[in-house]
Amino acid sequence: MAIQSSAALQTLLNQIHRKSYPAYKGTKGAYQFQRYILSIDHVQGDPFASPSKISIRVSGKDARFPSKLFDTYEKRIALEDYLIRKFHQSIEQYNFKAKGSGKSGLLSVSQCHQEILDRTACTINPSNGDILLHMEIGFPANGRTINAQELSRILFDFLPSCVQNTLFYAKLDQKKLEQIHDLAEDQTYIRKQLKELNLVAFVANGSILPRESGISPRPLKDAVPFVSPQSLEITLNLPHHGKLTGMGIPKGITLIVGGGYHGKSTLLNALELGVYNHIAGDGREYVITDDSAVKLRAEDGRSIKHTDISMFINHLPNKKDTTSFYTEDASGSTSQAANVIEAMEAGSSLFLIDEDTSATNFMIRDELMQRVVNRSKEPITPFIERARMLYEQYGISSIIVAGSSGSYFHIADSILQMDQYVPLDITAFAKQEAKAFPLPDYEHLALPNTPDYKRCPRQNSAFRLQGKCKIKTHGKDTVQLNRTTVDLRYVEQLVDHEQTTALGYMIKQLEAYSFDGKKNLRTLIDSLYETLAKKGLSEIAPNTNMALPRRQELFAALNRYRDLKL
Repeated sequence: MAIQSSAALQTLLNQIHRKSYPAYKGTKGAYQFQRYILSIDHVQGDPFASPSKISIRVSGKDARFPSKLFDTYEKRIALEDYLIRKFHQSIEQYNFKAKGSGKSGLLSVSQCHQEILDRTACTINPSNGDILLHMEIGFPANGRTINAQELSRILFDFLPSCVQNTLFYAKLDQKKLEQIHDLAEDQTYIRKQLKELNLVAFVANGSILPRESGISPRPLKDAVPFVSPQSLEITLNLPHHGKLTGMGIPKGITLIVGGGYHGKSTLLNALELGVYNHIAGDGREYVITDDSAVKLRAEDGRSIKHTDISMFINHLPNKKDTTSFYTEDASGSTSQAANVIEAMEAGSSLFLIDEDTSATNFMIRDELMQRVVNRSKEPITPFIERARMLYEQYGISSIIVAGSSGSYFHIADSILQMDQYVPLDITAFAKQEAKAFPLPDYEHLALPNTPDYKRCPRQNSAFRLQGKCKIKTHGKDTVQLNRTTVDLRYVEQLVDHEQTTALGYMIKQLEAYSFDGKKNLRTLIDSLYETLAKKGLSEIAPNTNMALPRRQELFAALNRYRDLKL
């Protein structure tokens, strides 16, 4: 695409002023401004349609960010995240300052939350430091008549100021940039230490885990800072922060107990989001969890696509095959069993479970129930009978929140009691008390077969016939591919609607180019992530704001995609 001068754009705007709205289409193209290139990539059809898509490119030679700020993946993502936040702050002062109908004068860029995600909104080329930022602008109009003077204000007055103040190293707080670099390196260091120290998670002393409310991710003011029990306390020597003390949760089975409202689920929630790095000031920036961890729960009504759930469910009265189980409307226990197996298929080495959102009959069957209803008459093998085997045979640890069932005391390696948001190590005491309530003998149970992961999706014929696939995201809970809705409400580690958008386009990419009935899901997803690592997330949907989900969430989305053909 030929790059025109900014003067040519100004001339064009003068020519189309007060013409009908479609004349804006002629502005599409790239224009050289002072120290950056502005590209108009997509022009909205009318003032009430989705805003126009704009990109801004600054060369590395002009931006002059030191390479040490983006020479690793983690540091680059942290810097990109910061630039998006700064740009968002800058354009907010000009939002809707240009007047008109519909979305006239809208200025928007991806809104980042507490987690640091790999986003298409801003990308830095690691080889040369070039910066590419995507944003949206509502091209102004009066009714459906172009108001080019207002657009000229946006492109020639508002935007240059924002770009100059946010995308150039010399204009930014260099001390703050250093802090972002240091935090990213420290967080990466802790993640590596988890593996070396045989831990699944680390929670720093002084962390603020409670949130403002159920709908606010910001830290709660006057919350009780986290303090590790001495028995689990470890000290790490971080590259920049120096010595940092906190709780190291070892591999194995960890049980979190305590009374209601004492912080059990708060701790678990912090751990489930610890798969992401968090910004400074969040309170959880030093809460780091094994990044393959999956939160498991019951999910009544979800579809199951030929998943081998025989490890937990067998010998159904209707003789239905559980090594390739299919249903469009799963029960609580069946859905949770499928979630376990699918998490194993996705490569998870840590399960996070809260009894509040679990199916009771999947988690446990007490001794009295086993006496009344004979084991041979119960198709469900509860999780308590498999948790130890999952760890010893497959290396999968579990962190379980329990408030009502003490049976898990017997199998737990570590037991924490939350007391007014303070964790206490009660392992020895709980084990002693549990001796008075012996469990049925699980040792005699035969080891189940390793689940079969040979599911090989073939292309959906309807998808092929329809040609184009329209992707529509509804918050972070659902994504629609044409008329098929993928329900992600209970995929609890999704944190941003842009991840959900990415999942829609990733499914589309797989449907269009990869599903052949020969390669299994693991192979297909591995291949896709290798491609994205080389070419970037925008490869699958240029000019679309997306955030990279984990492979665990892509597995989850595909497993809930009702049009998946197996």
